[in-house]
Amino acid sequence: MDKLPSILLVDDDSTTNFLNELLLNSLGVADKLILVQNGREALATLDQFCNNLASACPSLILLDVNMPVMNGIEFLEAYVQLPQAQRQAIVVVMLTTSMHSRDLERIQELPIAGLVNKPLTKEKVDTILQMHFQRHLE
Repeated sequence: MDKLPSILLVDDDSTTNFLNELLLNSLGVADKLILVQNGREALATLDQFCNNLASACPSLILLDVNMPVMNGIEFLEAYVQLPQAQRQAIVVVMLTTSMHSRDLERIQELPIAGLVNKPLTKEKVDTILQMHFQRHLE
């Protein structure tokens, strides 16, 4: 399988980040994994990697909903304000353990490609890759 150039993991839980990083590295899905702990750090990362170095811009963002500083919904509200060129080829998938109906309604208005329940698994990663990148784990 052709690897994605990079994946951005956005989650405030260090255990979740560790397990997701371990899973994604073992599956060999990306050349680079970038881990940040909140939406503000994710926006700064996009600003850093997606302006001049388009090849380093994440192809996939795995975004937690509930985080301090800037949560997933607040991140998406800021994300849609970014220049189109900075976000055009990025697939955003939200990761959650549970969602309040009010949050689900708001998320449907935002530019996400899907919603995946935690924990992330090989099967869930494979589904994301097939649906959005026409790639299949080997």
